[in-house]
Amino acid sequence: MGIFSFKGGIHPPHAKKYTEHKAVELAVEPTTVAIPLRQHIGAPCDALVQKGDYVKVGQKIGEPASFVSAAIHSSVSGTVKELKVMDTLGGKDLCVVIESDGLNAVDESIKPYPPLESLEAKEVMDIIKGAGIVGMGGAGFPTHVKLSPPKEKTIDYVILNGAECEPFLTADHRLMLETPEKVVLGLRALMKVLGVPKGYIGIEDNKTDAIDSIKKAAASYPEIEIASLKTKYPQGAEKQLIFAVTGREVPSGGLPMDAGAVVNNVATAAAIAEALTTGMPLIDRICTITGSCIKEPKNLRIKVGTMLTEIVEQCGGFSETPGKIVLGGPMMGIATSTLSIPSTKTTSGILTFNEADSKTPDPSACIKCGKCVTICPSYLEPVYISAYALLDQFDMAEKYAALDCIECGSCSFICPSKRPLLQSIRLAKREILARRRKA
Repeated sequence: MGIFSFKGGIHPPHAKKYTEHKAVELAVEPTTVAIPLRQHIGAPCDALVQKGDYVKVGQKIGEPASFVSAAIHSSVSGTVKELKVMDTLGGKDLCVVIESDGLNAVDESIKPYPPLESLEAKEVMDIIKGAGIVGMGGAGFPTHVKLSPPKEKTIDYVILNGAECEPFLTADHRLMLETPEKVVLGLRALMKVLGVPKGYIGIEDNKTDAIDSIKKAAASYPEIEIASLKTKYPQGAEKQLIFAVTGREVPSGGLPMDAGAVVNNVATAAAIAEALTTGMPLIDRICTITGSCIKEPKNLRIKVGTMLTEIVEQCGGFSETPGKIVLGGPMMGIATSTLSIPSTKTTSGILTFNEADSKTPDPSACIKCGKCVTICPSYLEPVYISAYALLDQFDMAEKYAALDCIECGSCSFICPSKRPLLQSIRLAKREILARRRKA
């Protein structure tokens, strides 16, 4: 295929050199894990264990409380010490605290499934749901929900996001280099569930080694194409990725299914492949630990529930006092005030920045340059949405399609006056949605 792109976008510093050539290492086994019963968009799980229970690796410990939820499994074998509400990235959640016995005894239910070719679509769907698979690119949306479009929606394509366009992060890049066959198998499984004849894996063209690796793994499957995407942020955003690969636009207020596509992350596909070939549910993931004050930046495969403090210690700790810690990428990640929280299925990166890199520039008056409009990948006018939000004129912000903002932060990045564009647009979106709920 050729090189595809989308309208707008920016080119932030790459900043991947610290870890992009470092192979994934297995993190040190945690002595204790705290596994949140909510690691996904949707309802938290109901605990299936209690204090004193002995659990094994892969054993289900959290039962979904609704359709929009995802099962939770133990990442270690050992004894449940307590169930308690703990600080997490999402606020406060009930966590299952397990003291590991170091044996990694696997639950008896964990067995490989038959080859994909011999499975029916519903069987594959049940495997995905049972394994607690969620979107591993950041949001944590339950995968089985994505794979359940309304009957009136025709899905033509499954697209895997291998762009990893956020600066610093290299977890997906290393995954595509080291286990490309899992990515391809996972895509084939997703295609089977949805009954679609065509699948794409979109990878930015600055990852030529990953493109070659995935192409080799997919060589026997003509229904799968590798889309070499122009390196630009936010190339990995769903709507922008769909447009770049298929030329279709997701309508305002719509979802990817409205453009006949379902998008998943390459790590999600690999987790599906792991569930199919070994029977093991989603209990670990690759995480990039990097930034200006990490002594030894690394890509680590971490177990869900490992405390972030332990993960950072395995990278030599801090070279200086961090001014900011971000989970995820620097553009769309979430800042945290503490590392005393557990990792989850969506912990793709731990970025630590020194005081100089963390300083927020002082804003000045808008100079009406229009750069935020030019680069907005959602065809919005951030300057006006922000202005109305700061004046508490949220009805006007809504008229300017504030809810179509994907919160990529490109406008704030490009603004020469360093206006709080993204922050004020987020405020507007929250207020608009709150008013709708009250109506």
